[in-house]
Amino acid sequence: MAPPPGQTRLPDWDGLKLRVRTLIASHRVMIFSKSYCPYCNKVKELFRSMRVEFYALELDVTDDGASIQQVLAELTNQRTVPNVFVNGTHVGGCDATYQAYQDGSLQKLLGDNQISEPYEYDLIIIGGGSGGLACSKEAAALGKKVMVLDYVVPTPLGTSWGLGGTCVNVGCIPKKLMHQAALLGQALQDSRKYGWQYEEQVKHNWEVMVEAIQNYIGSLNWGYRVSLREKSVTYLNSYGEFVEPHKIKATNRKGQITYHTAETFVLATGERPRYLGIPGDKEFCITSDDLFSLPYCPGKTLVVGASYVALECAGFLAGLGLDVTVMVRSILLRGFDQEMAEKVGAYMETHGVKFIRKFVPIQVEQLEQGTPGRLKVTAKATEGSEILEEEYNTVLIAIGRDACTRNIGLQTIGVKINEKNGKVPVNDEEQTNVPYVYAIGDILDGKLELTPVAIQAGRLLAQRLYGGSSRKCDYINVPTTVFTPLEYGSCGFPEEKAIEEYGKQNLEVYHSLFWPLEWTVPGRDNNTCYAKIICNKQDNNRVIGLHVLGPNAGEVTQGFAAAIKCGLTKELLDETIGIHPTCAEVFTTMNITKASGQDITQKGC
Repeated sequence: MAPPPGQTRLPDWDGLKLRVRTLIASHRVMIFSKSYCPYCNKVKELFRSMRVEFYALELDVTDDGASIQQVLAELTNQRTVPNVFVNGTHVGGCDATYQAYQDGSLQKLLGDNQISEPYEYDLIIIGGGSGGLACSKEAAALGKKVMVLDYVVPTPLGTSWGLGGTCVNVGCIPKKLMHQAALLGQALQDSRKYGWQYEEQVKHNWEVMVEAIQNYIGSLNWGYRVSLREKSVTYLNSYGEFVEPHKIKATNRKGQITYHTAETFVLATGERPRYLGIPGDKEFCITSDDLFSLPYCPGKTLVVGASYVALECAGFLAGLGLDVTVMVRSILLRGFDQEMAEKVGAYMETHGVKFIRKFVPIQVEQLEQGTPGRLKVTAKATEGSEILEEEYNTVLIAIGRDACTRNIGLQTIGVKINEKNGKVPVNDEEQTNVPYVYAIGDILDGKLELTPVAIQAGRLLAQRLYGGSSRKCDYINVPTTVFTPLEYGSCGFPEEKAIEEYGKQNLEVYHSLFWPLEWTVPGRDNNTCYAKIICNKQDNNRVIGLHVLGPNAGEVTQGFAAAIKCGLTKELLDETIGIHPTCAEVFTTMNITKASGQDITQKGC
């Protein structure tokens, strides 16, 4: 055998072989590794998660490491690391070790006498939101013993809620209902033009609306608890925290602690609103976590942020007749198509919402207590040194959300998170770097923060774990809608991202303004609604982005999303006969491209 590269002295091969065989024989789990190798680290994490001790020889920092690797190649016909042996048996590299773990052969090699006591549950899910509940019920239906832990840490103002997560309690559901309340106000104004006559002054009662919405949410909370009980899922209203591999501590509202073990865990903890980190923000401001159950009308409101949450809340508050201002640091709806985002903002401005651009709050002071009270906001320009001061009754912070992952003991069991945002990196099967821990929903790093995505991911994960399925959640071409006063629905690429991905020369953008028939009699907002499709000319004009700004945009987008998933092309859209008169039919009659520069204003239906 020749000396390894970089070595001139011939090694003592017989001595090295004896050393390697001795290492293999004297350690239950022997890993020949390199300290910088991610696959080696992955294998070590697997054995740590199984609570199995191992010995690792780092060949890159060991004398004769290259020679030992040659000996291993001769013994096993494997030239790479990690090179894993269990009880003297060669298992192989990273993929082979994981495969052995998944099919149970690794556990058999470790020996029955080393197996720990049985776990209390097959699956424990931390988080009782949409994704966690969907996963728990699916796993239980497949015959597994499942526990769900859900605990809402109260907001700085003391707001908390029941089972069901953000969407049901402080997100999609109450948001859409308050959006509907605002739309009804506009419908009342339109109704006079349609012949409805009424004498009394119409006004909105915040308390009645909140009570009705909270009663409905309460019925959903109860329904979820009943559903878990019917599926034989154990539910604990407790805060879950890992204390060792496969084991969590559960702490309820009274401070009582219990411990539970499971073979598999799913993290579904979701996110909570981020605060500004300025004087007075947590003492005097609210977030969307507080707004939907606020027992009094918020009055003159400053909304801080330009997220979809910020614009949706500002929109329905203005629609209910309140004085609303939005303070924006940079751009509207980051991550969405910016042409559409600016049109959303422009519509809101023409309908009473004021915008303060390129300013950020630096202090909030309470001038007067009350329901609502009076607050003074001091803000600073992002460009220059200009300072603004203004009084409001309520300040609503909507600058983004943070993943609830930093205080649940993930570091104890070695689950890695993105330190910048707290989100959890996973593979395409929602598995973290610790094999028995999975994650779904808004806490996933680089994935969409949408309720239906979490539900789909949770269901499919349970089916893969316990139902023999191989289906994975598809995070591509997921439709979504922003429920601003003029709704914005989208599916696929924003125009900027499409240009970045495919090149402007390879795209054709068709677009059109349109006027909903229902708006013609009241005579309002002509040529305000807008639709466009982005087509890839190099792929048979396949539709890679669809965007619509108009009433019921969510309903419109949902239907086209299925077509886009099936490979919708411009030709197929042209061949589709529209339903007349509807807003959605605009997509079947588009013939003007952006590149042409032609007029897209509509003169009639």
